[in-house]
Amino acid sequence: MSASRRSGTTDELGPEEPEPGGAELLAALLDGMDAALCAFDADGVVTHWNREAERILGWSAEEAVGRQGFAGWAVRTADAEEVEARLMSSMEAHGRQVHEFALLTKDGGRVLVRTQSAAVRCGDGKPSGVYCAFSEVHAQIDLERSIALSEALLENASWGVVLVDADLRPAVANEHAARSLGMGRTALLGRPLGELLGQGVEELESALSHVLAEGAPPAPAEMWVSVRATESGEPERRCWRSGFLRLASPLAEEPVPLGVAWLFLDVTEARQTEQEAAQLRFRSQQLHRAARAAGECEDPMEAATVQLDFALAGFADHALIDLVAGTGEEEPARLIRVAATPAGAPGPCLPVAKAGLPVRYLEGHPAPQCVDRVGSVRTSAGTAPPARAREWAAARQWPEDSVHALCTVLRSRGRTLGVVTFLRGASRSQFERADATYAESVSARVAASLDLAGVLGPG
Repeated sequence: MSASRRSGTTDELGPEEPEPGGAELLAALLDGMDAALCAFDADGVVTHWNREAERILGWSAEEAVGRQGFAGWAVRTADAEEVEARLMSSMEAHGRQVHEFALLTKDGGRVLVRTQSAAVRCGDGKPSGVYCAFSEVHAQIDLERSIALSEALLENASWGVVLVDADLRPAVANEHAARSLGMGRTALLGRPLGELLGQGVEELESALSHVLAEGAPPAPAEMWVSVRATESGEPERRCWRSGFLRLASPLAEEPVPLGVAWLFLDVTEARQTEQEAAQLRFRSQQLHRAARAAGECEDPMEAATVQLDFALAGFADHALIDLVAGTGEEEPARLIRVAATPAGAPGPCLPVAKAGLPVRYLEGHPAPQCVDRVGSVRTSAGTAPPARAREWAAARQWPEDSVHALCTVLRSRGRTLGVVTFLRGASRSQFERADATYAESVSARVAASLDLAGVLGPG
């Protein structure tokens, strides 16, 4: 037999010979192990030697089984006594003993191995020999380094690490990733990504599917996502720079995908800062272009509407100009529409027919509030269904596709002339404080043009 030696009716390490075919099965099991295995009887004679041991040292089972210890063939003579003493000491010890020493290969080379040995006991509990499993130390160290690296990534990394299985569900996540996703490490395991993320989940799933099928992309990808689980209950929009690694089983002859390692770093603040800087540059350029274009207009009203046309680019979908009528003593303020963009689709802001009739704004409308407060007023239909949003816009005398509004007072030389209203559709975000600052700059220029046209409002 290839992995062990028989002796009459009993085996050195067992009380009786197995049933017919049992020895062959034992040899096959030993030969199929990934670890190198050998065994010694109570006298130190080699009784078992599997194929992995043969692969590492080059000695076949026929050459190894029956030898007295490792002396003279598998270890140097000077080391033989110490090596045998270490191995055989396992007969008197409890549990496994771990040692490292150098063995000799058949071609004369030396291999540093790590052994785990333990006693083999008879039915009465007395030791009858020693079995020993050993492996090359560099392979063990590589494994330990891989395990240590994995643990360090999962526990101490300053970026998120999520191992996603072949069904695109998280199987392992580190603490950083769990915090970013707003859930505990255990709670998010096995959940569909759609339960964790809103916006951007389709892009992420597409990237993961591509990695499973084709391999990792050549460079990290930046994705804007919205995290569903937040303390406020509102989805939080984040920008994550993501890298992907396909994981395959090293045990199969053909690579079997185990999933994808998804590593991400939150770069939201940096991207928002870049976007804000780019937006500020663009708006400054628009104001400069608007001033030059308005300077070419002979009609002050045309100059005012040109200013709004430049301001609308990348900022809003519609703009309305309402001027204060009368002395301003009425409550609320009476406002007359003098210019507007088309209601059906984006277009240039043009003067409207001057019937002189005030717009019938309801009580509490943002435009009169803006005049009364002499400041900006923001309002929004929020996430209302489309039908409710259209009703909301119609009740305020705005185009039906309006969802977000910003009203800014028109002031010139200490006088209130009226109000300009900027409107956005559902595809845009709500107006922010920075938007109000830009709108006030535009309104100041529009007010200066209207003042030249002879429009006078109350002080």
